[in-house]
Amino acid sequence: MHSIEQDAAVRYTRADGLADALRGADALFVYDFLSNAVPGAWYSADRLRWLHIASAGVDPVMFPELRDSDVVLTNSRGVFDGSIAEYVLGVILAFAKDLAHSVRLQDQREWRHRETERIAGRQALVVGTGPIGRAIARMLRAAGMRVSGAGRTARDNDPDFGTVHASAELNRHLAAADFVVAVAPLTEQTKGLFDAGAFAAMKPETRLVNVGRGELVVTEDLVEALRAGEIAGAALDVFETEPLPPESPLWTMDNVLLSPHMSGDFIGWRNALVEVFADNFRRWLAGEPLRNVVDKRLGYVPSAG
Repeated sequence: MHSIEQDAAVRYTRADGLADALRGADALFVYDFLSNAVPGAWYSADRLRWLHIASAGVDPVMFPELRDSDVVLTNSRGVFDGSIAEYVLGVILAFAKDLAHSVRLQDQREWRHRETERIAGRQALVVGTGPIGRAIARMLRAAGMRVSGAGRTARDNDPDFGTVHASAELNRHLAAADFVVAVAPLTEQTKGLFDAGAFAAMKPETRLVNVGRGELVVTEDLVEALRAGEIAGAALDVFETEPLPPESPLWTMDNVLLSPHMSGDFIGWRNALVEVFADNFRRWLAGEPLRNVVDKRLGYVPSAG
């Protein structure tokens, strides 16, 4: 940040001081990407021209006043693609090789031989065809899986997904998938996308992996689907309520793998986020086009699909 401080008057603030810090500011770097402080302090944004958030998802700052303003919104797309793809491959392998059960048996010092599944040739449906979804598709293909996608526009011959189905017709295509990976951005169209109807459309052997946003999944419907055996399991890194409440039944389900919103957090990720902002800051000063400009009508950086 030293180079930025050479070219700008930098104010550092916590959430409770944001309103004061925003007055007279031309740019805002929302480093705490889980904070919901920006809408409440927006009345003080009297000169703001650019807001950058240290995450790929922009829903914490996608409120009406920002959407209707002339403020340019950018995100940190690209930082977490490879790491999240590795996480997805990891949990798919954990399910196929029954690793959670092995750990439980190890804790009990119990020797129990089992047979496990192959993932080669199995079908993965990746819901969300942005850069993270593409990285996931490439990783799963490299592991021998068959991959298709679901995005805004249906198409064939996609370089990473092969076939992309229209998200509006998602339920028609869920039955073919052994693993469904949710990585779509959170929008009005995707909120609650995985509900009772979606789970009923899946086959009993299907596992769901959510590395997108917790609100993509209706938690109560997921719990019921798991209990009823409508789907075989779920790996969840994001949740409707975070931290996940202690009383949630998801904690104690044998067919559920949980992690605390960390699928993309590799060693060094914080510095990588700052580097993305610093690069955009240099572009902003030079009057050059910014990277990762969010279409505020869509809620994400546009890309094919």
